[in-house]
Formats: sequence, C-alpha cells, structure tokens
Amino acid sequence: MSQRIRKAIFPAAGLGTRFLPATKASPKEMLPLVDKPLIQYVVEEAVASGIESVIIVTGRGKSAIEDHFDISFELEELLRERGKDEELKQVRAISEMARISYVRQREALGLGHAIYQARDLVGDEPFAVMLSDDIVDAETPALKQMLDVYEKYDAPVIGTMQVAGEAISRFGVIDTEEVSEGVYKIKDMVEKPPFNEAPSDLAIIGRYILTPDIFDEIEKTQPGAGGEIQITDAMRSLLKKRELYAVRFEGTRYDAGDKLGFLIATVEFALKHPDLAPGFCEYLKSLEL
Repeated sequence: MSQRIRKAIFPAAGLGTRFLPATKASPKEMLPLVDKPLIQYVVEEAVASGIESVIIVTGRGKSAIEDHFDISFELEELLRERGKDEELKQVRAISEMARISYVRQREALGLGHAIYQARDLVGDEPFAVMLSDDIVDAETPALKQMLDVYEKYDAPVIGTMQVAGEAISRFGVIDTEEVSEGVYKIKDMVEKPPFNEAPSDLAIIGRYILTPDIFDEIEKTQPGAGGEIQITDAMRSLLKKRELYAVRFEGTRYDAGDKLGFLIATVEFALKHPDLAPGFCEYLKSLEL
C-alpha cells in the first residue's frame, strides 16, 4: 500500500527575470492573477488535493510570500472595525489554509537544487512538488488526479501535457507507453531537447509526486541545461532503479510564468469571476480588434 502524501514543496526562489522590471523587488509568485497571487492558486490546489503541510523554498527578496500567508493583525483589526466581514473572512482564511514552513535557497541553481533544500523538512516521506507559475484550472484538482495514479502504482508520477510544434523544446519531454487513458509509463526523458530530437509531444509541467530516494539522485546530479541542477536529470537517473509514471490531466494549464500566458490567464479567470465577468465581458466586446 502506498504511503500517503502529506507534504508539498513549492520552489519560489527564482529571480523571475521574464517579468522584469515588475519582479525587481517583488516576487514573481506574488503577481496578482485577477485578485489572488499566483502562489495562492497553487496552494489552494494542494489543500484541495489533501496536502496538509506546505514547504515553500524562498530566497532573498521573497518576504512578501511569508507575509501573505501569515496573520495580519493590523489589517484584520481594521477590517473588523469597518464591518468588512467578507474581506476579513477571506484574509483570515489565507493564514489558516495549511501548515506552512519555509527554507532558503541561497543561490538559484535549478529546480533540482531547490527541491533538495527541503530534504530535512520532507524526511523519509513521498511528497509533491508544485510550481506556482503553472496554473491549472480543472474540475478535479490536477494534483488530485495525479495522487490517484500514485496510489494505484505506488510510484513517482509526473504531470504532463501535449505541446505541438517547436514549443516542445522549452520543456522536459518524456518518452512513454500509454498504460490507460491519459496515464503513461515513462521509458525515458530529456530536458529541453531540440524539436527534431524530442521523443514525443508530451511535456513535463510543474506538478510532480516524488519519493524520498530522489534526493540521493539529486545529490549525484551534475549541472545540466542552463548550468543548473535539473530535476529531469535526477528523475532520469531514478528511472534506472524504479518505475515512473506520467498523467495527462484533465483541465486547462496556463503558463503564468510567461507574459503572454499570464495575460491569457488573467482574461480567462476574469471572465469566470462572478463579480467581474459581466462588466469585463461587455468591455471586451466593445474593443475594436
């Protein structure tokens, strides 16, 4: 029987260079998608999937993330005094969402390196990894879909999606055989291959369920693409010792770490917002495009 997943790592120490100058002094993870920061959407997905403990890997200049998930006594008291009960409820819910702890990544040396920083807090347990600039809008949370597969196969599981054309070269890519609808057994994987060398059109996206033996593989992994310690290289090493699976989850994934993807997500989430949708829809119809 598979061990229950209780913990999720959120790597959040990156510099957010694709959003400069907006991210010069503000964390990319705190960019607002309509009315919530990016990282909150993904923490909510984790909690909705049954995660109890959230471990956020931060770096210098990321204190706004800690402040966001902390209790804000002054703000709560002000809202209470002004009778803003609904706003008070929303603010308090953020600080009560999950048990959140923090660990620092002193240098941004890659996703594998970021995950390794949480080794002591994870301990000898399987865990999830969730990237906050991958926003997934799904009826059943994407991580929950992956957890169902993990429980069936008792093996690491990677989130994947189909990517057409040369854009596949921006991702880690898996070579697989399909074992059931949308579920794949991984045969190999490669980080950011040239388009003509990609083994499939299935890209690795920012959702992982990993077992603690991955830490030993990260420790042995040499810097790869971009001079960073890539989690794809560590998982490829682990693949020699145990089976890994991938899930093409149901739902829409938004690359909110990219300016265009962030704008697309903003429009689509605004059109689903009960208070904003009617007026925003009318505004969009009025544009002469």
